[in-house]
Amino acid sequence: MTDLTSSIKNITVIGAGTMGSQIAMVAALAGYGTSLVDINERQLEQAKDQLWSRVDRDVEKGRRSAEAVEAAKARMHFSTDLEGAVSVSDFVIEAAIEDLKIKRELFANLDRIAPEHAILATNSSNIVSSKVADATNRPEKVCNMHFFNPALVMECVEVVPHERTSQATVETAAALAESFGKKVVKLNKEIPGFIANRLLNAIRREALSLHEEGIASAEDIDVAAKTALRHPMGPFELMDLVGIDVVYLIRMAEYEQTGNPESLPAQSVKRLYEQGDFGRKTGQGWYSYAN
Repeated sequence: MTDLTSSIKNITVIGAGTMGSQIAMVAALAGYGTSLVDINERQLEQAKDQLWSRVDRDVEKGRRSAEAVEAAKARMHFSTDLEGAVSVSDFVIEAAIEDLKIKRELFANLDRIAPEHAILATNSSNIVSSKVADATNRPEKVCNMHFFNPALVMECVEVVPHERTSQATVETAAALAESFGKKVVKLNKEIPGFIANRLLNAIRREALSLHEEGIASAEDIDVAAKTALRHPMGPFELMDLVGIDVVYLIRMAEYEQTGNPESLPAQSVKRLYEQGDFGRKTGQGWYSYAN
């Protein structure tokens, strides 16, 4: 723990989906008192079951010690009480739905509840923090802190300031991520998609273009990405893993920010989204997962 993180004892993560729950577990494993908050009690129960199963499996495979996992479990709290958790937090990470209106309402509420010194970060990869910072009275303490899925495994965290974010906030967020065992990428200024996703989107956009123009099948494009470029997954396999719904909504969120028609989802992605074929989670996307 560095001087920058020595004042951080309690962390609250908002949103018990895959990203939020794993970010919370990462924080607990790093030694912080951690609250995972969601409005849905059932979602919290599912998150707890999935997290416990995952870290217990890590112990079985020798990736983590039983002592470290049990200590992290003891530091984790699951709650629907937003005010109770946030009121004693030194750092808040929002990982809720990618809806700007909801995020702005949430950040205004977090600003009202959280201690004056608390930093408010959003894990969003596409909604830049300037869009929510002005809903608070502490814009200098607001930034993006973007983890990658699965957060328990992926090393990278992008820390992104907006024009009014203080350097102290950037350095503290970066130091916190490093204390989690992550590799930090600091952007000098905000841009939708940040670095990794903009690189990924460029590959995805070209892959979709090749497919929609009939140049090659999704399967063959994936094979090329894996065997020629050494990517662990092809772009279509990755879309199925992330979720076609997530891919679609991220593109729509970027379009709402930029107004650029090039930000809109590809027609083939739009079609899958409207059919409800979201990939692995529904059993059908670019590929079938019926078995």
